[in-house]
Amino acid sequence: MSQANEILFIASLLVLVSIFAGSASSRLGVPFLLIFLGFGLLAGIDGPGGIDFTDFGLTYTIGSAALAIILFDGGLRTKIGTVRLVAGPALGLATLGVLATAGVVAAATHWLTDLNWLQSFLVGAIVGSTDAAAVFFLLNVRGLALQKRVSGTLEVESGINDPMAIFLTMACVELLRLGQPPANIELAVQFLVQMLGGSAIGLVGGFALVTLFNRVPVAGGLYPIVAMAATLLIFSGAHFLHASGYIAVYIAGLVLGNRRHRGAQVVLRFYDGLSWLGQIVMFLLLGLLMTPSELKPHILPGLAVAGILIVLARPLAVALCLLPFRYTWPEIGFIAWVGLRGAVPIFLATIPVLAGVPDAGVFISIAFFCVVASLLLQGWTIGLAARLFGLELPPPVEAPTRTDIDLGNTLDRDIASYKVEPGCIAMGYAYAEMPLPRRCRIITVIRDGTVMDRGRLERLETGDYLLVLAPPEQLFSLDRLFALPDKGRRASAPGDEVFGEFVIPGDTLIGAVVAMYGIEVDAKFHQEPVGAFIRHRLRHGAVVGDRIRVGPVEFVVREIKGNRIVSVGLELEPEEHPVIRRFRKLLRLS
Repeated sequence: MSQANEILFIASLLVLVSIFAGSASSRLGVPFLLIFLGFGLLAGIDGPGGIDFTDFGLTYTIGSAALAIILFDGGLRTKIGTVRLVAGPALGLATLGVLATAGVVAAATHWLTDLNWLQSFLVGAIVGSTDAAAVFFLLNVRGLALQKRVSGTLEVESGINDPMAIFLTMACVELLRLGQPPANIELAVQFLVQMLGGSAIGLVGGFALVTLFNRVPVAGGLYPIVAMAATLLIFSGAHFLHASGYIAVYIAGLVLGNRRHRGAQVVLRFYDGLSWLGQIVMFLLLGLLMTPSELKPHILPGLAVAGILIVLARPLAVALCLLPFRYTWPEIGFIAWVGLRGAVPIFLATIPVLAGVPDAGVFISIAFFCVVASLLLQGWTIGLAARLFGLELPPPVEAPTRTDIDLGNTLDRDIASYKVEPGCIAMGYAYAEMPLPRRCRIITVIRDGTVMDRGRLERLETGDYLLVLAPPEQLFSLDRLFALPDKGRRASAPGDEVFGEFVIPGDTLIGAVVAMYGIEVDAKFHQEPVGAFIRHRLRHGAVVGDRIRVGPVEFVVREIKGNRIVSVGLELEPEEHPVIRRFRKLLRLS
């Protein structure tokens, strides 16, 4: 009993210390996830903590559950429109991209170390996929506002590429154990069962969970518990049927997050904290598992493999997969740079250890250095890379204080509660003339604890509380109404340069732009609106931040409503590559 209490005490203390140290690290610019890994190392056998932890089986089990929760949370927060926008490119990166990355890393590993080709390919398979926890976390914690196609590609790729890496890792381990490869047809069938089976189970599980939430009433506080139990059930059930549990939970989360159901808000808030806990536990366990003194012989080859992974393997794989989809070179460059490796490679490296593969310590050591190098180098420079490639958008208007009251599936609207802050945009209107979005109604206004008579209310005042009935899709518009006006942001703030120097409405005719700026455009386009002209030139769905160059001018998509481009920026610069121009601006701003 005393030993159990000791373990509980140490585990709780590590989590608490890591959380507060991590909060401090985010202000100092230190990659957040490395703090958890560092505390695990300090608590381990070679650190002051002196904890002798070598339970690879427990690490694999807990890591699997934590990754399932993180992927389910990622699916919950991914909009189906984003998936449609990037489905093809993301699927290519998750399959062909992982295979290509593994192949390049394998060649480098074979050249740099004494490992044979099969062992080298196992190293490539282990580090071949981007890490969902690292990508979801670092893109959000940095507060980056990225072009939608770029951020969507990174998030969806990281959500669905683990099955390919796991499949390749398992195949290599079996080859090393048995000494003979299975038939090619057998490998193909296994992969199809993993991908298609996981997708089917995820769809069935997601819709079953939506139905369960809407038809079986439970206490409000139990909805998150039901969701967590369902996540682990879908994950383990898929594995029991030899399908990919990781694909299954991601798709189940995607279905649940894009359907109306009871308990939506409380489930999202619960999973926000639960996914944080999953990431913390994964990195703490991995830190405990590593023995720094045993890593010394592998420092140089490990860092060399990490360098080739970052500067050669990942960029080649990304270019191969994204060029057919007409991604621009800045988009390809940024997606290649943000190929973050996190806990998953070290988690995959435990598989050879558990399988009893000879020299398994080499795999986990190289994976460790790849993770550390990726988080240090790539994780530290995400914001700089976004600005350099011209893909960071201006930060959105600061969201107001809002609390959502979920009405479930009985209505197609929810109740949002707002606190009126000093100088918010809504205070500039008379109450009766407030420009509420379509189908939004103010239910009540509370001032100093008193419900106000809305018929006699002239204007809102600071500190008022409002309850607004609104469709979920209109909450963003309401946020803008109750947010502070965006007057304080400098013109040279990060992301401003993306939108160019001048702004024109999307329905401005090309002919007017030609006359004003002297650019050359075929006369047959002169009666076409700028927004439509941009769409035709892009040849794919337009997103905010898209650019096309016409002579000495670049058109930049600033704002989209529905499927219509309503605002366009103009960039007037000499003939110069966009990345070079962005680099020059960064130098001037610094």
